[in-house]
Parts: sequence; structure tokens; C-alpha cells
Amino acid sequence: MSRSATETPVRVAVAGSSGSIGTQTLDVVRTDPDRYRVVALSVASSVDMLVEQALEFRPQFVAVGDAARRAEVGERLPFATVVDSPAEFAEHADVVVNAVVGFAGLPVTVSTLRAGRRLALANKESLIAAGPVVQPLRNTPGAELVPVDSEHCAVHQCLRSSIDAHREVSRIVLTASGGPFRGRSAADLQHVGVDEALAHPTWKMGPKITIDSSTLMNKGLEVIEAHELFGVPYDRIEVVVHPQSVVHSMAEFTDGSTIAQLSMPDMRLPIGYALAYPGRLASPFGRIDWTTLARLDFMPPDTTAFRCLPLAYEAGRRGGTAPAWLSAANEVAVDAFLAGRIRWHQIAESNERALEAYEPSTGSTIDDVVAADARARAVAEEVLPR
Repeated sequence: MSRSATETPVRVAVAGSSGSIGTQTLDVVRTDPDRYRVVALSVASSVDMLVEQALEFRPQFVAVGDAARRAEVGERLPFATVVDSPAEFAEHADVVVNAVVGFAGLPVTVSTLRAGRRLALANKESLIAAGPVVQPLRNTPGAELVPVDSEHCAVHQCLRSSIDAHREVSRIVLTASGGPFRGRSAADLQHVGVDEALAHPTWKMGPKITIDSSTLMNKGLEVIEAHELFGVPYDRIEVVVHPQSVVHSMAEFTDGSTIAQLSMPDMRLPIGYALAYPGRLASPFGRIDWTTLARLDFMPPDTTAFRCLPLAYEAGRRGGTAPAWLSAANEVAVDAFLAGRIRWHQIAESNERALEAYEPSTGSTIDDVVAADARARAVAEEVLPR
């Protein structure tokens, strides 16, 4: 695809550039450096990686979560302005990729939408935890929210086939790979280790989201996210296990038609979709060889062995800050598992206990959400199995 010499490059800011989504975003940019220009990069603590990336892409701004190392970064990158937070990127970018892990991504989501910019959202926790806060910001003139999750990107693409999706969609079907423990019973999973839980069969992701995939909490959070993104009630959002990870999700319409988005597993496709929207990339990612794709399997999830999925539905239906509460508690439990403090099956136990102790709040302000997040983390630490 040719480009006009006078066409202005899309200014891209990457919040969380050292993680899986961040590095793959830079892969996408490399495919069309004339179309995309990286203007800002941020990391939590991976300073050496940030410097390497910045020397290649020459951004105007960088942010480092480790305050003690900001002066060092400034010395190593004299051409870039060092700022305190990636939440400051929005004023300087056309699209901000929010690839920050966990609740820490909320300020980036809020600042990007408030500035009327396109948000390429890979940080599902900020929308899940702060839905009542984020939703009004989506009405800011110029603001766009394009999901980077493969499932929600798929739904987003499917809904483009409808002239009135709000009236015509009867059901959203999110697909789940089933993670590394698909088909195993609750009894089989009593003693699985960290390395086993991190061995995802189809996707390459960071440790937190990979553990969430193994428990199906990731899919549960995606159910809440789908409700927030597309306004579909929880009783019309379903999950099916699809081990090949080729059908990324589906939308069923009132006339019985189902539209699905298919591609081989490659996160660069949804990243590129968010960068190029409403157009598409010129470079293909995840192209299917239909002569070798032998089968597509679908099955219901085992909610006895994977109890985090129904917990997410429960939190979503409660509304208010319940999703924020569960998301925060789950971060505590996953950290504890990765640190060897609890077993894999105790992640769900901890989340269930934390949700039982939920203290209702409307979550209408950021302060409400932050307070719920902090309180949930404290409760989660208290209820962790010993």
C-alpha cells in the first residue's frame, strides 16, 4: 500500500513497552515506519530495554516507574524528555497503546480518553475496575477505545457488519483456549506448579495474564470487559473453550447469523488493528493456511475445575466496585502463587473468600475505585490460604 509523501505519520505512544504487548507493538511499527512514528515509551523498571528501544525509535518522551533511575535515563537518552508517568503521553500522541499490567494502567486509560485520543487498550483491568468512571470519558470528542485483546478485537470486527449492533446482537461468544490445564479435573490440579501454569499452549504472554489464562480468570475478566465495551448483558455473553485459538470470538445476530473472526494466534494482528483503525494494516499477521487447518473444536468450560470464571460473572452482575474488588484480589493471589506462597488451586479459593468480603460501593469516582482496589488488596492478603 503506497503512502503520500505529505501524509502525516500516526504518532504512537506505548505505555508498558518492555512487556509482551509493548514489544509486539514495536514489531508492528517496524513493518511500516513511514506510517507510524513512536513518540513516547514507558517501562516500570526495565531501564536497559527502554534505552535500547529509545535508541532505535528516538521518541520525544520516555517514562520510568523507578524514580531512582530517571536521572540515569535522562543522561543515557539526552534527546528525550523524561516524564514521571505514561499518563502524560496522551497530549503528544494520536494513539496510546496501554500495555501496562494490572490496575496501574488506569491513569493511562483515563488521561488518553480525557484528552480525546485513541486508546488501544490491552490493559483490561482499568476498564474492568473503573467501568463507571471510564464510560463517560468515551464520549469525549475525539476519544476512541479500540480493544487489543484478541477476543474483544474479534468482537469489535464482527460488530462492524451490523448497522445497529445494539439492537441486532443477540449474543456474544468469547472463545478461550483453555490454557495449559484444559481437560484436567479439579483433583488433577491440586499440585501443579508455576512452570506448568506458565506453559501456555498457543499464546506468548506475560506471566500475570498467562496465569490468569490457566485459571480462566482472564476469560472471566474478559466477560466483564465485553459487557463494558459493547453494552451486552451478562446473560448474553457466553464462553466456549476452543483449543486451536483460531476463532477469536463471535457475534450472533437476531436473524440467527453468526459472524466470527479467524486468524492464527498472533497478537500483532489486534495490535495492528487498533493502530490502523478504521483502516487495516498492509502487513498480514496470523494468516491462515486453509489447506492445513484440519479442525476447529468447541466445548463448554469446566466451571468446577476453573472456578474463577463464575466468580467473574458474579462480580460483574453485582456491579459497582465488585469487578475492581475481584480484579485487585486476583492480582494479589496471582502474585502469591508466582512467589510460591500458595498453590494454583488456592488462587480461586482466595478470590472467592475476598469476594465474599466485598464491601459495596458505586465506584462513581476514581477515588472510589482506588479505595476499593486498596481495600480489596488488604482483604486478599488476609484471606490468602496459609
